[in-house]
Amino acid sequence: MMPDNASIISSNPARSVFPKGPSFTLEDFSSRDFIVKEFIEALSDTAISHRRSAAGTAGAPNQPFDPKPLIRTFEHAQRRLGELSGDLEIRENELSAAVRRAEAQHSQNLTTLGRKLRQTIESFQQLDTSLNGAGLENAGGTGNMAVETGRRLEELDRQRRRALDAHFLLECWDGVCNRGEISLLENLRRSGTAEAKVRSAHIARQLLRISQRLDPQSWQQSSKPSNGNYGGNSSSSEDLSTGNNTPRRNTREIIEKFSETLEKDLLKQFDDFYRKANFEGMKDCATVLQDFNGGSSVIALFVNQHQFFIDRSQLVTEEVGGDAESWEKMADPDAELPGVEPSLQSLLDEVKVVVQEESAIIRRAFPYYEQVLGKFLQRVFQQSIQQRLEMVLDKASGVSSLAFLRCLQSSRGYISALIDDLKAHGLTEHPEPISSQTALLLDQQLEELFVPYFVGSSYIEREKRTLEELFHAVLFKFTSYHARRKKAATTFMASLARPGTTELLSTTRDAFISRLDSPEMSPIQRRMLLQVAKVGDVPETQRLTEIRITEEEGQPNLGDAKRMLKWLAEAVGRGLELSVNTDTHKDVSALLTLLLATMGDGYVDVCLDAALEAATAQESGKNEPDFGYLMSVRTTISITTLMVMCVNAVLLPLAAASITTRRDMEKRTTQITSRIEEKINTIEQKTIDATLAWVSRLLSGQRKNDFRPRESDSAAWLEMLQTPTCASICTFLTRLHNIARTSLPSSGSNVRQVLTEIALGTRGLLLEHFKRFAVSGPGGLMVTKDMTQYADLLKSWDIDDDTKGPGGALDVLLEVGSLFVIGVEALRERIRGGAASGATGGSTGPGRSAGGQIEAKLSVQEVRAYVSRREDSNTLAMQQVLNAL
Repeated sequence: MMPDNASIISSNPARSVFPKGPSFTLEDFSSRDFIVKEFIEALSDTAISHRRSAAGTAGAPNQPFDPKPLIRTFEHAQRRLGELSGDLEIRENELSAAVRRAEAQHSQNLTTLGRKLRQTIESFQQLDTSLNGAGLENAGGTGNMAVETGRRLEELDRQRRRALDAHFLLECWDGVCNRGEISLLENLRRSGTAEAKVRSAHIARQLLRISQRLDPQSWQQSSKPSNGNYGGNSSSSEDLSTGNNTPRRNTREIIEKFSETLEKDLLKQFDDFYRKANFEGMKDCATVLQDFNGGSSVIALFVNQHQFFIDRSQLVTEEVGGDAESWEKMADPDAELPGVEPSLQSLLDEVKVVVQEESAIIRRAFPYYEQVLGKFLQRVFQQSIQQRLEMVLDKASGVSSLAFLRCLQSSRGYISALIDDLKAHGLTEHPEPISSQTALLLDQQLEELFVPYFVGSSYIEREKRTLEELFHAVLFKFTSYHARRKKAATTFMASLARPGTTELLSTTRDAFISRLDSPEMSPIQRRMLLQVAKVGDVPETQRLTEIRITEEEGQPNLGDAKRMLKWLAEAVGRGLELSVNTDTHKDVSALLTLLLATMGDGYVDVCLDAALEAATAQESGKNEPDFGYLMSVRTTISITTLMVMCVNAVLLPLAAASITTRRDMEKRTTQITSRIEEKINTIEQKTIDATLAWVSRLLSGQRKNDFRPRESDSAAWLEMLQTPTCASICTFLTRLHNIARTSLPSSGSNVRQVLTEIALGTRGLLLEHFKRFAVSGPGGLMVTKDMTQYADLLKSWDIDDDTKGPGGALDVLLEVGSLFVIGVEALRERIRGGAASGATGGSTGPGRSAGGQIEAKLSVQEVRAYVSRREDSNTLAMQQVLNAL
């Protein structure tokens, strides 16, 4: 910021005629807070303050503005800024010259340092050449001679060791071949050092190769003793006869006996080291045995004598226990998914701990630890886990098919979690990530455990069979009810159902009963299926086909449909979790077939057939229609909606891998959905027909004198709000409306369309109805009341706005009612207004109107028909009106 006024205005105590200009230096502009605007304002304030002081002394408040102080101040500031600019330019030139000098010095320094670096590199290269040069006569030949001498000494030492080894090998072969003894190798083995045992193992293998080449006879003939001894030596060698009867030693047997002794000694020593936790000793023995026979014997010793397999040898063969309640829960389709079987879980938890602990030991005790770990894991999975898993699944299979599938799912999930934990631990590579070879081995062991249960289509067939049993169980009473109903029905209405439905119901019911009576069915599964079927304990003397079934049990149940879809979703999720194969699209297609056959054909279609028969029975018009079947239609629509949602959300996305399969599934779903929608439309149409038939029957009961009251009854007649026929029709239509609103789904336009059709049909019946009655003057008022009741009732429904809105089709009823009460002149004016507006008659639809004019909705013939039913239609004035029409 600018310094205060004291730094700008001269602080000279002596007052002068002209105030001094501001004073500032370069430091004032070097501050970070310097702002040009504030600097200019400070200059202005300085000049203005002097002006104000001068004005105060003169005592002239309205003195005109004097710019001279400001001019002098800014001129002084300009001169001072020019001086500072010159100073800055001088300083800039000085700094630029200093920079140029510094850059020249820096360039010179870089050149000097680069030259020195090149000289150093050249000196180093000369020194390196002198040390590694080929000639001994140069200056650096001393170092090269030392290196060359060391290399030659190492080569001579290797040749010496090879010569000694060859000499020792020849001595051993001479002893084996000529004397039948191998004492030199025995002494070397008994020396006790690991190096000596490794050397003896190497020599033994070389002796075997020598024997195979120089003594092929001992490898071609079997080693059978001829005289009980081996040529006067305690060794178990056998003399072999040559062509000139010269005895020879069986070198193969002698060397193999020594190798066997050496191997047993090493294995015993390895076992001793293992018990003492001497990992270095174990590693030495394992190294020798690996070089001797690939390490298979020591690996077998380590794995077979492991305490885990010894402790588990009895536990694995124990029977699978568990309380009966847990197994029944596993077989209950409505129960929560159970966990893994306790004994298998205990084994897997112990395997996790043991494998992690033994991995550290294997890493320290074996040079080829990954191979040993692989053998150990194979033994754990292929013996302990596989045996227990088979026992658990056999037990579950004996309980129920659903228990088997759930147990299979939980077991695989827990074993998969075990595999993931072992991979995350790293095992022999801990704490580093597990090796790819071991990870591949673990995945392979997991797959091999469950291969027998996923061969071909065995798994999906088991899933389908289980779902089919559950579906048939939950629909047993429903199927039995409708099988009896269709068997008892002999009318024409029963033939309206799709052909084969009766046989399907009977076959489904009988198949379920025969399945329950099968000896393969376990008691728990039979009891659970009866529980799902809501049958309970049935006495042995009573057959399932004879149980009592109520009409309510033959109605569709949304809860049962939800249970079926829940079981289906569980099966789909189980298949995805188990990842049985890559043919997921085929599996979901098979499940869709089961769903459409059971829920679509065997449940929804049967419900709609029953509702269609009931709706058809109401068309006779002899009795008031019973619309109770509409409740089952609503439930059926809800079930169909859930089924289609399940197909679209669960099954179809899983078939995306195969376009052909997906299209086939969509086609089958669309076909059955279209068939269901067609039947629902037919039921709704029959409901409309039955309603209109009953309204027509009620209208036919209208008395002829209802609109021609006697003079004695005029007062009481006028007090009536409506005729008895109108009251009965309104009561019937109100009941129908309430049933339709509660029975048909509120979402969508179905209920609105049905009510609109009924309203329009009733309107048509009423218009025809009032053409048949003679109406007196007081009776016209009753016609108007009835028409008002009909119109108000129908307009209160949730129907199309074009029908109930102003000028809509229902307003015709009010217009017709008014034709029986208005006077001659009013009728003439109304007709004249219609003629002036160009409405010359003609029947119009419900959506057409002409500003409320009656002619826009009623044709000339219709107006004549209504007016001619008036009692005063024979008067001269009315005849003139009719002639005008």
